[in-house]
Amino acid sequence: MKPVLILFEIVSFVGYLLVYVDKHKAIRHQWRIPERVFYLMGLVGGSFGIWIGMFQFHHKTRKNPFRWILLGTLVCNVLVLIYLNQ
Repeated sequence: MKPVLILFEIVSFVGYLLVYVDKHKAIRHQWRIPERVFYLMGLVGGSFGIWIGMFQFHHKTRKNPFRWILLGTLVCNVLVLIYLNQ
């Protein structure tokens, strides 16, 4: 369980950083990180960090489809962690 938890923490931190980078790119009208990258990061364990970053940086919080898909990946991540902790 411990290696999986460390992996989730690392991927969540990377997801958090991606939200930060995308927010600053949006402010500067530069090339943005595609949403599918956020979805993929969420599926592999980064949804917690992305979720925190969204609200800390006020980024993509108005995009309901994005929020719902990311929330679904967050639920999946929690279920995987619960399953692996048994």
